[in-house]
Amino acid sequence: MKIETGKGQITLLTLISIWALSLVVNIPGLAVTPLLGVLDKIFPGTSELEIQLLTVVPNLVIIPFVLLSGKLAESGHKITIVRIALLIYLASGILYIFASTMLELILLGIALGIGCGLIIPLAAALLADTFTGKYRLQQLGIKSGIANLALVAATFIVGWLTGENWRLPFLVYLIPIIPLALSPFLNGIKTVEIPQTTFPTTTLAENASEEPKIGAPDVTTSGERVYKGFILSRLWGVMLFYFIICLAAVTMVYYLPFLMQEYGISTTEQGIITALFFLAIFLPGVLLGKIVKILKNKTTIVALGLMAVGVLMMGIFRGAFMLGVSVFITGWGYGIAQPVIYDKKVQTVTNENKANLALSFVLAINYLSITLATFLFDGLEYLFGKSLNIPFASFLNALFTPLSVVIGGFLINLSPFSM
Repeated sequence: MKIETGKGQITLLTLISIWALSLVVNIPGLAVTPLLGVLDKIFPGTSELEIQLLTVVPNLVIIPFVLLSGKLAESGHKITIVRIALLIYLASGILYIFASTMLELILLGIALGIGCGLIIPLAAALLADTFTGKYRLQQLGIKSGIANLALVAATFIVGWLTGENWRLPFLVYLIPIIPLALSPFLNGIKTVEIPQTTFPTTTLAENASEEPKIGAPDVTTSGERVYKGFILSRLWGVMLFYFIICLAAVTMVYYLPFLMQEYGISTTEQGIITALFFLAIFLPGVLLGKIVKILKNKTTIVALGLMAVGVLMMGIFRGAFMLGVSVFITGWGYGIAQPVIYDKKVQTVTNENKANLALSFVLAINYLSITLATFLFDGLEYLFGKSLNIPFASFLNALFTPLSVVIGGFLINLSPFSM
């Protein structure tokens, strides 16, 4: 079976092998989450610093290696990088099972971050390189759906295994076996070194759905500054957008369990509401082509609007039903915005050779938001001189989300209502 790419055709097995890379990108740190409350029993004398390192280190390490992966990808040896990264990821997963000290767990978190950081941009870049136009946008949507569905499945598996033995949740880090086994089919992708050609450089306001037209190397036709192939205002604008939506999603995931406990929602209902959130992220990815066809250049503003409404409802309503509606709306907005932002990386460069590095900058923002979220809310608690209650966090998120539309829109030199 052949799959149309907009540039030609690839086999179904090649496409599945690219999809499989998305299985591993969202699960670093997941296996240790159920252990945080019992680490002092597993490892007597465990300090609070060690517990923080266990959760923060993988995400911190991921950030520089996401950027390194984008730089290495310029050589054209993407498949080789993918295989090395999967081997590092898998090796750390196997060694996790045999770890016996906190220091070993922290060091393995570094190895896990290295492997995952190298894979993250390439899971999207291989799709972006293989497909073009509407086919690329559709595939990036499916990729986001697969990554989030894998997170849901892995979360259930970790929860189920935790009660048996504290080491068993680390089995989830053996998932790289699947993409590694399928990696020979990646050879069907053309990944030769990208020539130093230039993209078109018209403003996004002229045609938001197209890549820029060929123009002067140092400035676009709208006067936007270009530095080493990057249109700086657009790159910063897209990164800001992504930071805000990731922060909203992180806040949702972080505060949702506490919110449901505070509202007296039963354990069964909590499970359903959590599942609704991840289901809502998954569905738009699969349907993204049809969604963009309907919303056109209003896609981003609608997605961010949905997120703003959802997180606002989270702080207002206390019943299980309305809370389920609010998380579904938020997840749906995030599920639309995430792949659309991935696709916009081609509008931030004038040099095709820099497209993957631009994507790496954008993807690194996700893990930066995860790392900074706790510090941000701790800082707000200090600023207000009191504990930051959950509804207030929701209201704050509801304010940040639409604000990012306005600020980001101006940074991209585009009306915030025409994305």
